[in-house]
Amino acid sequence: MSRPKVLVSRALPREALDALGRFAEVVESPKDEALTAEAFAAGAADCEGVLISVTNRVDGAFLARCPKLRVVSNIAVGYDNIDVAACTARSVLVTNTPGVLDGATADLTWALILAACRRVAEADDYVRAGEWGRSPNPFLGQEVNGATLGIIGLGRIGQAVARRASGFDMPVIYHQPERAAAAIEAACRAAYVTRDELLQRADIVTLHVAYGPPTHHYLGARELKLMKRTAVLVNASRGGVVDDAALVAALQDGVIGAAGIDVFENEPHLHAGFAALKNVVLTPHIGSATMATRAKMVGLAIANLIAALTGAAVPNPVNPEARTRRGDSS
Repeated sequence: MSRPKVLVSRALPREALDALGRFAEVVESPKDEALTAEAFAAGAADCEGVLISVTNRVDGAFLARCPKLRVVSNIAVGYDNIDVAACTARSVLVTNTPGVLDGATADLTWALILAACRRVAEADDYVRAGEWGRSPNPFLGQEVNGATLGIIGLGRIGQAVARRASGFDMPVIYHQPERAAAAIEAACRAAYVTRDELLQRADIVTLHVAYGPPTHHYLGARELKLMKRTAVLVNASRGGVVDDAALVAALQDGVIGAAGIDVFENEPHLHAGFAALKNVVLTPHIGSATMATRAKMVGLAIANLIAALTGAAVPNPVNPEARTRRGDSS
């Protein structure tokens, strides 16, 4: 019996590829760089599975070129790069990798908070340019200790961010559509408020929500104007949750004080205004980018893929109904 064919869209550690290769014929990406849409579709045309990153778009046009496809295994928690409804309609299972990157993303959130509040990137440029001692040192930033932290989305990552705030003696307020359980609020020392109240009160606002129609431009010009002029905005969730054009304008005009942004609309193409701004720290979607976390994500993505191809219970299905449509009840 022949093994199912699988496309791996980005370079992976050899041990991971070997593990997958025991169950499937693996087609490796020739380079560790994002495939073009054409190369991705061509490579997957006769595959039953694809192992992908958030840079790969799976939509109706892609699926039409991949008639044998049974599973799309995303090496990420978010899956806004995938048209899940289109996959379900074609009985293609979608999987993701939740739970293993919470700590790493929370750490990156805090790196952005500290860097934006204390103007670390600006100060680094200043030292590298040889300006220290030759020009005034103007890098007065925002106090972090004791500042009010506003968390939008008190899920797993939001909770991890909140727990870290205790070391800075920060009052924590949060908002999400449904109030969290009392035990979670107590563990995070977090008080529930409306979105507008959070934006008005918080010294630092950090976003931890999924992207979709309800959260498209969740923070736009109106919401940014509610924030303090000294406030710092951090987004390590998903691009599109913030209206990037409105954020650039707010940073240019002093509507808010600073920002730390890891995710953007139209990644990897940034709004042109970001690069010229001194009061924003920019990172290239690296919330999960630690060696240990990425290894866990790849391992879970491979486990999802193998389970789907062998008919076993899949650890993290996004659209389990796709298997039912295909007649696979496992």
